[in-house]
Amino acid sequence: MISQIEILTILKRAIYTILAASAPMLAAALIIGVLISIFQATTQINEQTLAFVPKIIGILFALLLFGGFILSSINGFTVELFQSINTMLR
Repeated sequence: MISQIEILTILKRAIYTILAASAPMLAAALIIGVLISIFQATTQINEQTLAFVPKIIGILFALLLFGGFILSSINGFTVELFQSINTMLR
C-alpha cells in the first residue's frame, strides 16, 4: 500500500515538473508584456490588442527553443513514475 509520504513526494515532483516545463513560456510572455507596456506608456498608445501577437510569437519561439528541455523533463518524470509503480504496489 502506498503511504501518504510517497503520494506527497510524487505530487511535489509533478508540480515541480509542471513549473519547470512552463517557466520558459511564462518568462517570455512576461518579458514581452513588460516591453509592450513600456512602449505603450511612452507613446501613449492604449490599444489592448497590441500585445497579443508579439506574446504569441514569443511563446512559440520559447517553445521551439526549450522544447527539448520540456520533453526531456516530462519524459524523465514519466519514466521515474512508471518505474516506481512496482515498488508502490508492494
